[in-house]
Amino acid sequence: MQELTRYAIVGTGGRYAMYLRAIARDFNNRGRVVGLCDINPHRVKLASEYHEKLGGAALPTYGADTFDAMIAETKPDVVIVTSVDRTHDRYIIRAMELGCDVISEKPMTTDADKCQSIIDAMATTGRKLRVTFNYRYAPRNSKVKELLMQRVVGNIKSVHFEWLLDTRHGADYFRRWHRDKRNSGGLLVHKATHHFDLVNWWLASHPRTVFAMGDLVFYGRDNAESRGVTDFYQRGTDDPIAAGDPFALDLRKDKLLKRIYFDGEHADGYRRDQSVFSDGISIEDDMSVLVRYENRVTMTYHLTAYSPWEGYRVAFNGDAGRLEYEVHENSYISGAEDDANRADAGDIEIHEPARIMVRPHWRAPYEVTLDNLDETGHGGGDARLLQDLFDPGEDDPLGRAANHIDGARSILTGIAANRSIQTGLPVDVRSLVRFN
Repeated sequence: MQELTRYAIVGTGGRYAMYLRAIARDFNNRGRVVGLCDINPHRVKLASEYHEKLGGAALPTYGADTFDAMIAETKPDVVIVTSVDRTHDRYIIRAMELGCDVISEKPMTTDADKCQSIIDAMATTGRKLRVTFNYRYAPRNSKVKELLMQRVVGNIKSVHFEWLLDTRHGADYFRRWHRDKRNSGGLLVHKATHHFDLVNWWLASHPRTVFAMGDLVFYGRDNAESRGVTDFYQRGTDDPIAAGDPFALDLRKDKLLKRIYFDGEHADGYRRDQSVFSDGISIEDDMSVLVRYENRVTMTYHLTAYSPWEGYRVAFNGDAGRLEYEVHENSYISGAEDDANRADAGDIEIHEPARIMVRPHWRAPYEVTLDNLDETGHGGGDARLLQDLFDPGEDDPLGRAANHIDGARSILTGIAANRSIQTGLPVDVRSLVRFN
């Protein structure tokens, strides 16, 4: 009989439940969760209760200051890190020092110094780190990888990538802890790590030179005032001014958000429903990035966080033609009742149209058929990622599993872009981190 892998989870906010549910329900013949840790005792208690609802036992719970005790007492083989981005390095490194391998949510960390510390800790401890890039596993994104590997448009020379976050999902980053760049690294790290990782993976290369511009041009109090707004509020719940604002989030109107966040405010003071037009926002909402990769391919990238629709367009220009890829994504508020990416979302209907067009030189263009698309859980990526994490099969010809090098190279584009925005100069990515 195979010995079960023991997992501990640190961070019980919006993302942990996917891993807890997968281990407890779908892969309980391969592993089990033995401990939970969070800075907020209310949330970690709810996480233990959720494990009981899944048929497991009540789990021992720990605070952020007793992480070491959790490792010593529950003896996990692997620690799953789903905490606030700025703390990823802390838990990754300490888990490795205490003898554990690690699975980390994206982004691996938020700045170059923390990235270097993780790489150094891996060299010192010899432990392993997986970074969970679920977008690689979405069938539609995997199909693009297959086509590029088949060289349907020859050798890629340039890429144009536009990602649009709408005024529901995009706005949500300006209500939460992400709005403080110290917490998230900004959207060029927290969100665009998905996008930059996809391009690294699609091109089988990594960034060398980055130049960027970006600013806060829509959200924030100054921008609202310039549009003539005169009535302001600090949070969307229980404020009469917020009642008429479509950007406001009322936590009392969503039972899940109320239970997880509003009812837990007394423990750590975290407010999930801050006004997107209040002061204190230090991240950008409109960003342009120019990247040259090691294989000399160039990319123009733009991220907009206040669009009327959500999705992305990518065009690959090759020496034998052009591949055009477009996806319309489902808009959602993370962790809400209608969030189809929740682990327990059930049968929420979701439709995300995707289209791939190949335009060869001298021949008629054609559309590539996308078969067997599972659109739930980030375009079908979550389920396939979890399978690969907890019950991997044969070697994957697409190479979707991401290690710490992949995790570092995805964030280094965003970290370099942040530095370029700050200095107005291009950044040599090789100057940021040493790979041992």
